[in-house]
Amino acid sequence: MIRKLIGLFILSGCIVTSNQTKAQDKVVDQIVAVVGKNIILKSDIEAMYQQQQAQGITTEGDMKCEILENLLIEKLLLAEAELDTTIMVSDSQLNQQLDQRIQYFISHLGSEKEVEAYFKKSIVDLKADLEEVIKNQQMTQQMQGKILDKVTITPAEVRYYFRNLPEKEIPQIDAQIEYAQITVLPTISLEEEDRIKASLRDLKRRIESGESGFAPLAVMYSEDPGSARNGGDLDYMGRGNLDPAYAAAAFNLKGDKISNVVKSEFGYHIIQVVDRRGEQIKTRHILMKPKVSPQAMEKAFGQIDSIADFIRKGTVKFEEAAMRWSYDKNSRNNGGVVINPESGEAKWRLNELDPDVSKIISKMNINEISKPFQTIDDKQRPVYKIVKLINKSAAHTANLRDDYVELSNIYMNSKKEKTLDSWIREKQSGTYVHIDDTFVNCNFKYKGWVK
Repeated sequence: MIRKLIGLFILSGCIVTSNQTKAQDKVVDQIVAVVGKNIILKSDIEAMYQQQQAQGITTEGDMKCEILENLLIEKLLLAEAELDTTIMVSDSQLNQQLDQRIQYFISHLGSEKEVEAYFKKSIVDLKADLEEVIKNQQMTQQMQGKILDKVTITPAEVRYYFRNLPEKEIPQIDAQIEYAQITVLPTISLEEEDRIKASLRDLKRRIESGESGFAPLAVMYSEDPGSARNGGDLDYMGRGNLDPAYAAAAFNLKGDKISNVVKSEFGYHIIQVVDRRGEQIKTRHILMKPKVSPQAMEKAFGQIDSIADFIRKGTVKFEEAAMRWSYDKNSRNNGGVVINPESGEAKWRLNELDPDVSKIISKMNINEISKPFQTIDDKQRPVYKIVKLINKSAAHTANLRDDYVELSNIYMNSKKEKTLDSWIREKQSGTYVHIDDTFVNCNFKYKGWVK
């Protein structure tokens, strides 16, 4: 239910509002529910219903009733948030979310012109329409966070919860593996670096001379596919969200000046600042990536093949080799052990792995070291890797010894769901709620909506 609610808030802010422009032409709007001072329109329900049908979502109950109840819960949270003086949405937060929402539309529809054609209004008018919806969504999320942030669990609670689970409710754990890696990055020649830098300096000259605009050149030449189609534009970001070298250059730029060529872990850039909001900046950039020569790839292969040979002969341990020679900073200091960012653990399901790693490691034995193979790293650079299978477990019924973290997460989610459930039932009784007669016969989970 909690995951469903979180998803609902995103969808109701993005999909319902975005489709409402078209839905209102076809649906005669009426107020179908009021929670506090917040209303739910028939068009809200119809728009989400159409979206869920388009996605092939089905339900055993009445889908429109379920949509209404989710919206009622959202409005209940919003009503409480409006009474809480500690819950606020700053202008910078709101503007950042508005820009991200518009960029989301652009990325899916192709351009600002396509967005304006789809919604039949200008970007400025679309932002004005979205402003209240996004503000309410932010307040709702803060309210839910405030309710759930105080939920804590102890190891004793997890053990008690697991030992009292009915046998049929004990979760099944998918097959998992733990692995380590050593990565070698091929060397870029000085000639190739000079070629890329010269190309970017020429693009900078063309922009500064007025020969061309930044955006058209970004579309034509930038090798960052995510931003190139938007004229090189990136969202508002703080220093911590940017590559250190990129951030240092961008935050030191004055006015609309274009940076000199900047080298980052992703390649080489020229950068322009579009706007500043406190500690965040909106930039545009053109990225070019040096090409690796066949000779450099061959040399990198020879290097990692030698490392693998040293390890197999016992000349050096895998962990020591990783710390000495691996180029991957995230795993190097762990002796090569790769941490799953989703769980913070070293355990991975096979479907969570990079496909290049998965197809190699799925056929290995524990403590076996792979042959070198070519893949792409998280900066989209060609690299060679060797991997070592540290541990693997077959799919199994959960137990406290092997699956404590997973069980504690399940229990935490269960406790949060019960906390939110209790909060909803309590607030229903003290909040004005009215539901139109057309929906009073819905089989709601929470019976307190109809009074």
